[in-house]
Amino acid sequence: MLYLIGLGLDKKGISQEGLEIARRCKKVYLENYTVDFPYKKGELEEVLGKEINPVNRDFVESLGFIDEAVKKDVALLVYGSPLTATTHIAIIEECKASGIKCEVIYSASVFDGILETGLQFYKFGKVASMPVWIASENYKPDSFMKIVKDNQKIDAHSLILIDIGLEIEDALGQLQKAAKNHGVKLGKLVLCQRVGAEKKNIFYGTIEEIKERAVKKPYCLIIPSKKLHDLERKSLEGFSE
Repeated sequence: MLYLIGLGLDKKGISQEGLEIARRCKKVYLENYTVDFPYKKGELEEVLGKEINPVNRDFVESLGFIDEAVKKDVALLVYGSPLTATTHIAIIEECKASGIKCEVIYSASVFDGILETGLQFYKFGKVASMPVWIASENYKPDSFMKIVKDNQKIDAHSLILIDIGLEIEDALGQLQKAAKNHGVKLGKLVLCQRVGAEKKNIFYGTIEEIKERAVKKPYCLIIPSKKLHDLERKSLEGFSE
């Protein structure tokens, strides 16, 4: 049987059910290509009490590990909640097609953590993802800003997930260039770093103010709607220091 197990947001964020299942699985893989982990693999192994095998995108998307679940229990650990990436939906579909049992064990995700900002969940629009730009290959996709622009048309907040490995200074630079390309005026942003984990921090301020801060990974950015509820505004102001 194959288990897709969410790890939550910190090394002890895995659910009791997920922990018990992972401990009894014969093989445990760790998907390591979608987020900069706020802890080391060894710390997670101490929590689980067993060895973990880190795997990259090619390994997961090849779906070859599913065959292992025919004869033994196999777990794929995913930071946050396991179904926030389309790749993992493909895993479930492949299991169905192959007649292999698959169970999903959920946990907290970044979508839970960002609500500590005080911004209301139902007022978020479509989620955007910022990739790493590669200047040498002239690879500078900025379609994430089109999503922001569309969200602003309906007065919705925009959550921007940051690609693994992208430093905050570069991310802010890409954000400014993309905003200029799409005619989007940027005001104050919400910086959410390590939400749900140790040394978490939320900051509400301008790009220049964010540049002055020491930012720890993983982090994401929120462009709030210009129309804030009074409670939202009050909550954000509390993160200005």
